[in-house]
Amino acid sequence: MKNFTDFPASVARQLKYILFDIDDTITTRGRLHPDAYGALWALHERGLRVIPVTGRPAGWCDMIIRQWPADAIIGENGAFCYFRGEKGYGELTHPLACTDAQARLAAVRDACLAQVPGCRVAKDQFARRYDLAIDFCEDEPHLGLEAAYKIRDICQHLGAQAKVSSIHVNTWFGAYDKRTMAEMLLTQIFGDPGFKETALFFGDSPNDEPMFAFFPHACAVANIRPFLAMLKNKPAYLSERESGQGFADCITHLLSLE
Repeated sequence: MKNFTDFPASVARQLKYILFDIDDTITTRGRLHPDAYGALWALHERGLRVIPVTGRPAGWCDMIIRQWPADAIIGENGAFCYFRGEKGYGELTHPLACTDAQARLAAVRDACLAQVPGCRVAKDQFARRYDLAIDFCEDEPHLGLEAAYKIRDICQHLGAQAKVSSIHVNTWFGAYDKRTMAEMLLTQIFGDPGFKETALFFGDSPNDEPMFAFFPHACAVANIRPFLAMLKNKPAYLSERESGQGFADCITHLLSLE
């Protein structure tokens, strides 16, 4: 991985899309600080399309697409995206997203809660449509990665998909992820089959690995370091600072190259 300060100016001038995870990528200890939020507005005002790609729930995503400087948002690890259209807001749902997800995930939830002491259903679960989020590190007690991996393994043993983020293990039924929905959004909604060379993605944790593998221009903020050993596909670039500060630094540098 290269330092993001080595990002090529020739590529920066061709970018159209900035995609990024939310938690611990643009936030810092759970809060969205002025430097990172200002970076989103700076991108928007420069004419770049701003696209959060998150494991957060549909309810959060509805607010974000309406109130942030976002052109689209991918939620629940790729189950759907919301986007701004000429006639208001639109929605694209992944064809493999499970319509009876919450009923099917009940057994997965019960197994995780029974087998991993201290884990709990994430407090944003009420706003979810397609997945289940098991909290191991957002609220107390913080359980660590060993517990997260055990939760992931339980979910996969029961036939569900599972991805570890910096705060939750997200689990769902259906062969989709952040990458597949990003491709659908950029080709079907934005009509751009050549998007890979004009998109830059920022992330921070293992659930961003499909994006790191797919996008040649991808950067992780520095707090990804504890997860690097479990990544088969690492991002091309790394920020110097962690979380929202690292993201803001990268955007400042990126815009200085144009």
